[in-house]
Amino acid sequence: MYASQLDLPEQVRKQAAALLQARLSDCLDLEAQLKQAHWTVRGIQFYQLHKLFDALHDEAEEYVDIIAERISAIGGVPDGRIQTTAEKTSLYPYGLGTRWGAEHLRAIAASLSEFGKLLRADIDKAGEIGDADTADVFTEVSRGIDKQLWFVEAHLVESRG
Repeated sequence: MYASQLDLPEQVRKQAAALLQARLSDCLDLEAQLKQAHWTVRGIQFYQLHKLFDALHDEAEEYVDIIAERISAIGGVPDGRIQTTAEKTSLYPYGLGTRWGAEHLRAIAASLSEFGKLLRADIDKAGEIGDADTADVFTEVSRGIDKQLWFVEAHLVESRG
């Protein structure tokens, strides 16, 4: 931890940085999954999904920055290395053979759902350790992830005529 005049005790900052780092690894994985879907989607909805996955990727990239900057702000060192992300992610592995629109949508929905669940658990954990600002970061990101899940799942609903 870097020395800081931040009024949070170092132990709180260390615990918060660990929570944030776990979600940073997940968010970096999500960002990569969204780009993978953007590059490889095929099928009748290609154009719409290609655009959707790119837009969701750009939002995920913003969440990566928010999380990483909070780690830095509390005196930690964010680890965004590919090796760390691959080793520490909690998200489902993304299948390289995923091609068709609905397959991508289901895979992305699963990862968004899992990431949102983990964020909500960390909102509570951050509050318990006494870092309301980190809890607020998790709340901000979880709201965005929930919105992304809504957009993705809307494409999986069958038309009812």
